[in-house]
Amino acid sequence: MAERKGTMRSIRLEKEGSVENLNMVTEDIPTVQRGEVLVKVKATSLNYRDLAMLKDQYPGGMHPNLIPLSDGAGEIVEVGKGVRRFEVGDRVAGNFTKEWFGGSRRPSYTEPYGSHSDGWLTEYKVINPELLVQVPSHLTFEQAATLPCAGVTAWNALHGPSPLHAGDTVLTLGSGGVSVYAIQLAKAMGVNVIATTSSEEKADKLKDIGADEVINYNKTPNWGEKAKELTGGAGVNRVVEVVGPATIQQSLKAVAPGEELALIGVLSRTGDKIDYFDLFGRASTRTIGVGSRNDFEDMNRMIRDKEMVPVIDSVFPLEEAAQAYEYLESQTFFGKIAISHE
Repeated sequence: MAERKGTMRSIRLEKEGSVENLNMVTEDIPTVQRGEVLVKVKATSLNYRDLAMLKDQYPGGMHPNLIPLSDGAGEIVEVGKGVRRFEVGDRVAGNFTKEWFGGSRRPSYTEPYGSHSDGWLTEYKVINPELLVQVPSHLTFEQAATLPCAGVTAWNALHGPSPLHAGDTVLTLGSGGVSVYAIQLAKAMGVNVIATTSSEEKADKLKDIGADEVINYNKTPNWGEKAKELTGGAGVNRVVEVVGPATIQQSLKAVAPGEELALIGVLSRTGDKIDYFDLFGRASTRTIGVGSRNDFEDMNRMIRDKEMVPVIDSVFPLEEAAQAYEYLESQTFFGKIAISHE
């Protein structure tokens, strides 16, 4: 195929600190080399990690003036010589950890999108096809763009070395992207769901997407004991812990002895401390770092089979990317926030 000429719009984060440092720039469409493909990026989505980088709160360090966002989906419009994994017209999304193809251990030599390498907040992206997965055909590009981080993280939390089984019970916290995905995927697996929230309006929405029981943590501060009570006193089989220190003690109260806390979140920096004896004889912990390409493809097979549709709260145009970040910071959304590049 002839080389695609012309320019594209990209957004680059000049430096951390403010949405004012997100700059729209015009750049040449990159050239495809042998073994690469060119993706016309149709949509991206935001994660808490992106806000942390913007606010200079990201613990992993950052390079300046990169294109943000780890999550994007689009259509392959050009393939280089030797490419056999995909062809022009395929609908794809990028794997969050591009160096992690399979197995239980994430490689140590990663260069994450948005912090150490250019991300997806651009109109075209040249990429090795091995770093992409095909997305279910029933999803829009905006829906597909929410899969790489929140979707795969929730999938890994429910599976991993000890997958949940039909009839088990999982506890999810709040109504952000990972928690909402965890509810949807758990129900597709036949797993019971107890969810927490702070409002009756969100409680109704959580029930609409499959939560069997919802606890308002403002009305029930000791929600961990309440969750345990809802399982007949046995405790839940897994907690998808997306918050951190502020909720960990209640999560420990909810989980059954010998079952698992899937540790994901850093939404809180302060809270109750735990020590050795808080864990001893109670629960195992596993830190979730999103997942591998194999995890992504396994999840997509279930989503395709069940025709599951991700929950999107709002879609912003590319020109309003800064407003999308501000909406993420508001913490008033339900599900995911996407950006359309069309």
